Amino acid sequence: MREDLARWEFAFVTVNHFLFVPVTIGLEFLTALLHTAWYRRNSAEYLRLTRFFGTLLVINVAIGVVTGLVQEFQFGMNWSAYSKLVGNVFGAPLAMEGLAAFFLESTFLGLWLFGWDKLSRRVHLATIWLVALGSVLSALFIMAANSWMQHPVGYVMVHGSPQLNDIWALFTNPVFIWGYSKVVLAAIVTGAAVMLAVSAWQLRRGGEGRVFGRSMRLSLIVLVPAILLTMLVGDELGVIEARYQPMKIAAAEAQWTTCQPCSFSLFQIGGGRNDQVPTEIIAIPHLLSLLATNHWNGKVIGLTPLQNQYVAKYGPGYYVPNVFIQYWGMRVMAYLAVIVALVGLWGVWMLRRGTLARSPDKRAARWFLWTAQWMVILPFLINTAGWLLTEVGRQPWVVQGIMLTKNGLSPTVSAPMLWFSVMAFVLVYAALATVDLLLMLRYSRKELPPAPAAEDAKGRVPAMEY
Repeated sequence: MREDLARWEFAFVTVNHFLFVPVTIGLEFLTALLHTAWYRRNSAEYLRLTRFFGTLLVINVAIGVVTGLVQEFQFGMNWSAYSKLVGNVFGAPLAMEGLAAFFLESTFLGLWLFGWDKLSRRVHLATIWLVALGSVLSALFIMAANSWMQHPVGYVMVHGSPQLNDIWALFTNPVFIWGYSKVVLAAIVTGAAVMLAVSAWQLRRGGEGRVFGRSMRLSLIVLVPAILLTMLVGDELGVIEARYQPMKIAAAEAQWTTCQPCSFSLFQIGGGRNDQVPTEIIAIPHLLSLLATNHWNGKVIGLTPLQNQYVAKYGPGYYVPNVFIQYWGMRVMAYLAVIVALVGLWGVWMLRRGTLARSPDKRAARWFLWTAQWMVILPFLINTAGWLLTEVGRQPWVVQGIMLTKNGLSPTVSAPMLWFSVMAFVLVYAALATVDLLLMLRYSRKELPPAPAAEDAKGRVPAMEY
């Protein structure tokens, strides 16, 4: 009971926090691109778009910081045994994130927000790019810590505890390299989808078509290559995970027996319980072999032989993760990514034809704008499914091969205390999510701010208004 409650609480807090992180990283990058376009072209339209989407960025940064702070306390509150055992390794990248990346991002975000009428245009442009750099550095250090939990490297065991002896190994960990690349690309996809949805809504409602047409073009130009690269990187990450966490990949296909070559099922009936072998529907021959090994006839070890191997290596226990979550997490992530890619390609095709620019009121254009508006939900579902696939697939380990999740609990935290904190977090996060949603809807539906009346001799413009 205590383990289940603690895991549910950490999952709830983390999933909610991860709703804001990709939006923040993506919007910082896209806002920096808009600001760069204004700097190079001196166009009032790009300046207005920069301020418009900069406001949406600030909303998500504020909520994201609050949800992230709560997450940090989880390690001391509910998982103190885990923190005590692996803190010498896990704490290093987290300290780097807090002391370097977060301060870089927050400092230069303040300079960007309040420096419109105080900094030169060149220096002011540099501040938003440094904000974007700070956010991707934060993700870098956090992913380095998480990847170590998936595939521990760069450590030695001293009196039963891992001690970091090669910090460079954390940042050359294959799981980190591909996992971090996928997170950053997914964040850019999320930010582009948000910008696309806002632009589509404004165009559907008769907003300033010429101006929001520019933001729509930018979002589509960024979205299409980003989602295609995300899918390619995700495929290679699957190969890496099959090498270091074969149980995770076998569970993602509900593959109980070893196969060579292996097919990939587009759909299955059954398999909701871990003792139930599902029936494959529409199996694609050789596809699982390609996804897991990069070879046409690659071998994938099944869950049952892996379970026997783990028992022989680590002792008695059940080492198979939740197969239902793994199987459908994989497919939700993959299928929705294909939909996002198709909608993005549809938008690029319409841009090339000039349909959106010349006749946004035609039926085809309106269908695309409606679809683009609601497609914004998909990246959040993809990100959540990807997180579940990564974290649930590691179970029952909190650190692969070193510490079981059940052994990482704080010994003094009782079930009633966990029930109280779970309910408290649900209420707090529901309030935060409501505030964020209302603010995003309010400010994304506002008219564009007017262009500044004048610039000073150095090209500085009046400060932003909120």
